[in-house]
Amino acid sequence: MSEALPKDELEFHEGDMPFSKRFGDHFYCRSDGRAECAHVFLGGNQMPERWKNCDTFVIGELGFGTGLNFLETWRQWKQHRPAGSQLHFVSFEAYPMDLPSMKRAVSTWPEVQDELSALANFWPSLTQMPTPWLMDDQTTLTLVVADVLDGVRDWSGGVDAWYLDGFAPSKNPDMWSLDLMQTLYDRSNSGATFASYTAAGWVRRNLAKAGFEVQKVPGFAGKREMIVGSKI
Repeated sequence: MSEALPKDELEFHEGDMPFSKRFGDHFYCRSDGRAECAHVFLGGNQMPERWKNCDTFVIGELGFGTGLNFLETWRQWKQHRPAGSQLHFVSFEAYPMDLPSMKRAVSTWPEVQDELSALANFWPSLTQMPTPWLMDDQTTLTLVVADVLDGVRDWSGGVDAWYLDGFAPSKNPDMWSLDLMQTLYDRSNSGATFASYTAAGWVRRNLAKAGFEVQKVPGFAGKREMIVGSKI
């Protein structure tokens, strides 16, 4: 990872819980970030069921953070993917975490340590030029280091499932703006879905104005609501 890349200022709370000083928020829920990923992002986008008959599946993520969402998705993808199918995971991150901090943040979960070790081999080559990393013969990861709106606008692919995982809307409103939601809609393939841990009213309204169908469903770990939806 280039020293020239923009960085967040981090603190670690309660042992290995990363906290962004820039945005004043934690990177994942305090109970179990890996289980939260499985419930919110994989479950909210109907995965792994949607992988059963796919040739290529593209996931777009807003906020790579600790990498936990990718690591858990890759772990489950390896368990359920059809022979010969391809997963492309594209993540947009303005302030990539350094490798020691990432390792510390993900150390809680032995289930993804093999995936983390593989990611660590690529991490020193991260630059602001998006470069696909072939994680295995059926999995590609691309990190786009940029302001999220610019990054998504400049990327020319199409997405089948979105992970909307920016910091809380009250802490980082640019990650949930109408302009960005409209750009996500424009970059979505037919039948694309999204999921997010937040159910903030103005976020729902921005997604709906952009053209998405939006639903509230039960959240993770006692959180009453989260949102899911699809391109209509």
